[in-house]
Amino acid sequence: YLMANCQGKVLDIACGTGKTMQILSKYIDLDIYGIDISNLLLEQALARGIRPGRLKIGDATKLDFAADSFDYGYSIGSLEHFTSQGIDECIRECHRVVRATSFHHVPVSRSQTDEGWITPNQSYFNNSEQWWLKKFTAVYPQVYVLDSRWDDVISVGKWFICRK
Repeated sequence: YLMANCQGKVLDIACGTGKTMQILSKYIDLDIYGIDISNLLLEQALARGIRPGRLKIGDATKLDFAADSFDYGYSIGSLEHFTSQGIDECIRECHRVVRATSFHHVPVSRSQTDEGWITPNQSYFNNSEQWWLKKFTAVYPQVYVLDSRWDDVISVGKWFICRK
């Protein structure tokens, strides 16, 4: 819903199976493209009905797009799985290819401590809101944090809205 009133070209970073692209397709003012490192997941996106010209295999830390190619960008549930250096590189690349605003959804530790790289069922960073905020504000002059409804026993979801 964060993008419901947006218009323009949008990049889904680490789009996976294209589920979010499919959900956002009902907003006719959004021209949505996706990139993911996994060909297997992109094949699932194609099977979901995402048009081939809208999908690209690629590394989110080295986006193969010109500067300011997109009006908006977003990532949902992916950045926490990157290495710390990969997170920094992805944020810089997003800043480079997105002209206006990007939206990033990540889990933050419920305890608000930096628990670091954890591996209970999958590997990811479970760190504090401040840890994530420091990552985003190193690149973006304006970063807003919104609560999301996502949560589990060790994390809560946050949206980091990054404006140039």
